[in-house]
Amino acid sequence: MRFWDTSAIMPLLSREPLSDDIRRLLEEDVGIVVWWATRVECISAISRRAREGVMVHDQEAGVRDLLEDLSRSWAEVQPTARLRALAEQSLIAHSLRAADALQLAAALVWCESRPRGRHFVSLDGRLRTAASRSGFEVLPKSSRIG
Repeated sequence: MRFWDTSAIMPLLSREPLSDDIRRLLEEDVGIVVWWATRVECISAISRRAREGVMVHDQEAGVRDLLEDLSRSWAEVQPTARLRALAEQSLIAHSLRAADALQLAAALVWCESRPRGRHFVSLDGRLRTAASRSGFEVLPKSSRIG
């Protein structure tokens, strides 16, 4: 079981440069763990792409359906006071946006603050760096990620 942030979920839903790499990671995984707000972040990304014309209406509907299917199978880390405190600490320790600090905090709650040997799947450069510095093994291992 691995923790997946939103940047790693989106290539499962729509075609992106690293979709094949991310799909292989999913096939190897026994279960996906995500932050409670991941669906909201995915809907935001899907809607933004549709507004920008990157995705036509039929594609948007199909991607939303895929998100619905995928979200039925994942486990979510719920918001708690402990998670908020970990996110606040992450903002002090790392160069992260608030949403990314919440993702990292959710991963830390999931692993009970014992990240060694645990996997964090992300395509976001700053979040990957923070997760690695926090002790997670970051996936995918690719030089194509910025």
